[in-house]
Amino acid sequence: MRNNNNDNTQWQPATVTIHGGKRPDVHGALVAPLYQTATFTFANTEQGSARFAGDEPGYIYSRLGNPTTDELERRVAALEGYPAGAATATGMGAVSAAMLAFLQQGDHVLISDAVYGCSYALFSQLFIRFGIAVDFVDMADPDATQAAMRPTTRLLFLESPANPHLKVIDIAVIAAIAHQGKARLIVDNTFMTPLLQQPLKQGADLVIHSATKYLNGHGDVVAGVICGHDDDIGLIKSTTLKDMGATMSPHDAWLILRGLKTLDVRMQRHCENALEVAHYLQQHPQIAAVHYPGFADHPAQRLMGTQMHGAGAVIAFELKGTFDNARMVLDKLQMITIAVSLGDAETLIQHPASMTHSAYPQEARLQAGITDTLIRLSVGLEAAPDIIADLEQALSYMAVAGVDRKQKGDKVSYG
Repeated sequence: MRNNNNDNTQWQPATVTIHGGKRPDVHGALVAPLYQTATFTFANTEQGSARFAGDEPGYIYSRLGNPTTDELERRVAALEGYPAGAATATGMGAVSAAMLAFLQQGDHVLISDAVYGCSYALFSQLFIRFGIAVDFVDMADPDATQAAMRPTTRLLFLESPANPHLKVIDIAVIAAIAHQGKARLIVDNTFMTPLLQQPLKQGADLVIHSATKYLNGHGDVVAGVICGHDDDIGLIKSTTLKDMGATMSPHDAWLILRGLKTLDVRMQRHCENALEVAHYLQQHPQIAAVHYPGFADHPAQRLMGTQMHGAGAVIAFELKGTFDNARMVLDKLQMITIAVSLGDAETLIQHPASMTHSAYPQEARLQAGITDTLIRLSVGLEAAPDIIADLEQALSYMAVAGVDRKQKGDKVSYG
């Protein structure tokens, strides 16, 4: 039987998505089997106690390990270039398990000022209840980041591009600041996927994904993955992940393994569509700004080819109007779906100020650059002209509403 292993250094990323981290099945199955079981049996009490003591390899209980989830952990870790991975029940399970494994009362963490709304709530509301100090800082500004470091700083956490407005952070610079202060850097790489960005190469200690998004790609799983070095992943698995119980089900792992096989071709189509849609939005008279790393004037361009190998498929744009105008445009869409996710085959759209980032206090939200008229668009796999046509008809209502307001002088209605 052929012996596949994790030495994928000679493979291109498209090949790693299919073969990286795979191990041959004992029965020769091409597709990794689904071990849909809660527990595993022992031949005798001696074997059971030996496995609990760690003296004998083998499975005990699916919260502690499962062949299907193990396969997924190896596959995603291989894509990111790390030796180990940990599968979690949700993306937020990945964030919390990765962070809390290394923190205790009195520690300090630095967080990028723009992160997913639930991450913001975890850091700003839950952490402080347990005596962990938290500061939010613009990590696109290295001087500000360095100034915010303390002797007690243990972790730095960032998203790049940031959710929802795609601010790009130089990961290598922040990693150097973290390591100088004897702290770890954790990077959320959900928006880019390992095909477009590998934070390990920039010095990140741990990488997390909401596997719900591009890794799965089909909108039918909620899951997360942490990738890192053996010691760090071992600590996470044996403490916060095991004891807090945010482990992934084997069925969800099996579905994500299916999705990984098409990740490369999906990302190509996602990115091609996004570039076309972004150029359309850029010239639209009702749009004040378009935030997309693929534009020549976006700050991300200086990192293309080094940190980033593509612009991704998420676009943020700001309307010339009000909070109500932004909601009106979304409500008028016919094909594009209002939903707070990304990376699915369907094009999805949402209003961060009232949805994903509503956990932010208004002052903090605006300071982070998340305005009332900001809209986040996850460009899907449909034909790009159809995506554009739906945006065009929805945006046309905003122009009509503007005319009506000028003529009538009353509140705009779009019911």
